[in-house]
Amino acid sequence: MSETVRRSRGGLGRGLNALLGEMAQEAPITGGAEQPSGVRMLPVNSLAPHPGQPRRRFDEATLDELAASIAMRGVIQPIVVRPHGHQFQIVAGERRWRAAQRAKLHEVPVVVRIMDDAETLEVALIENIQRQDLNAIEEAQAYQRLAQDFGHTQDVLAKIVHKSRSHVANLLRLLELPDMVQGQVVDGSLSMGHARALLGAPDVEELAAQVVSRRLSVRETEKLARDRKTVRERAPTTARTGDRGEMVGDADTAALERQLADLLGVTVSIAHDGDGGRVTLGYGTLDQLDMICQRLTGEPL
Repeated sequence: MSETVRRSRGGLGRGLNALLGEMAQEAPITGGAEQPSGVRMLPVNSLAPHPGQPRRRFDEATLDELAASIAMRGVIQPIVVRPHGHQFQIVAGERRWRAAQRAKLHEVPVVVRIMDDAETLEVALIENIQRQDLNAIEEAQAYQRLAQDFGHTQDVLAKIVHKSRSHVANLLRLLELPDMVQGQVVDGSLSMGHARALLGAPDVEELAAQVVSRRLSVRETEKLARDRKTVRERAPTTARTGDRGEMVGDADTAALERQLADLLGVTVSIAHDGDGGRVTLGYGTLDQLDMICQRLTGEPL
């Protein structure tokens, strides 16, 4: 890891406001592209988005609103960029850049920063998180990438983005949901509250479809998931013989297995499914098999 990245950790730990505060203190510069820092105006088409941008979905309506505001007042907050080939790569502020294009601006204010790839990605992730520009899944994926790529613990992530550790942990858990359900969170069909209520529930995709089609509230979703868990837990399970010869299953089934085993003198396994099921008798010798047959047919032993 470069010394630049190690130094950046401390700065980023102060939060995005500290970074933007430093920008505001710099004197505006109107020319001299060779100058590596300072606020300046650059052509819109000289900027390119960062390929690692955590935000994948840009709401069209809010972009139009921002474009209308920019058309009237301009871009108030400079876009953070870094030199990249013959262009400048956007580190923070892609939404403003997109809106500026819609507003038909030819130039936008930028602050140029010299950053390596790792530092660029870290700033981009944190900027989006702190501005609450991400949906719950995008934010969770951003935390995951910060943890995997930079080794941040949940405690460190929470301090960087000024949120609670439980908030970070709860969001990361959303990534345990099936891809289809995560997609419903991304497109807004399900809220973060709905998604959290479905965690750990059986048949998650089916439940999620019910939540969307029936337009259930978060509280109703919690009840739906709780009821489904209860039904699943109460459903009889296939009994089996444990390591010590003990029957494993729900209490009633296990008791019946023990009673039949005592009566027949062999191991008994009961699998109940709905209105039917099967009873399995185990034997260790041919003599035991003969005894089972005699008992079942009523012939004398």
